[in-house]
Amino acid sequence: MTAQPRSAPPGASNPSVVTHLPSRPPLPFDPAAPAHERGLALASALPVPLRTVLASGRVERRPRFGDRGFDGVTEDWSPPDGVTAQHALMARRALDELTGSILAPATPDHLLARILALLSHYPAKGTTPEVEHLVALDWAEDLGEFPAWAVDAAARTWRRTQKWRPSIAEMRALCEEACAPEWALARRLSVIAVAGSASGDGAGGGTGHGRAGRLRALAGGAVRRMG
Repeated sequence: MTAQPRSAPPGASNPSVVTHLPSRPPLPFDPAAPAHERGLALASALPVPLRTVLASGRVERRPRFGDRGFDGVTEDWSPPDGVTAQHALMARRALDELTGSILAPATPDHLLARILALLSHYPAKGTTPEVEHLVALDWAEDLGEFPAWAVDAAARTWRRTQKWRPSIAEMRALCEEACAPEWALARRLSVIAVAGSASGDGAGGGTGHGRAGRLRALAGGAVRRMG
């Protein structure tokens, strides 16, 4: 049985034709800009067909509950009908750029230096320098998934708003908040890539099922980071 192509969203390319994507400048990013401005800059740099798909998606939000009760809101985003292999190719390329640069994890050296500097503002009585260094190593491990600019933003926020030494959980929450818009975009791009690969139009190498499986795993990872 041959799958029938769905109608493509406005501005989409022919789903049966996969063309080479031209080179373009890196995604623009200014970590000091407000989250709304960062989102607009990233969206404006994406190809028009991909922006159309992103703007046409459906968003459902539902409460999330943890061990202590209400724990925020979870976003479920689904693409419109008609996502093609060409859309998937664009989404994968943008996702690779996003996760490989803007959302790339901080280096261990940067993390350790930032954490030691933060903890030095809140010295712990009776703690030796050796133990303090081991504590910082634990922090570096537990914050290792976040980009350097998000860790820097979290440390700056804590210094300017709190009088006491933070916990790792509190710093993780601030890091997640700092890069939430970028991870939301990464999750949506992952969903588009999965939907386009599942259409069976044949973009990229490998089988359609294999590509879709890898992209579902990537989308799941993005969802876990956002959760």
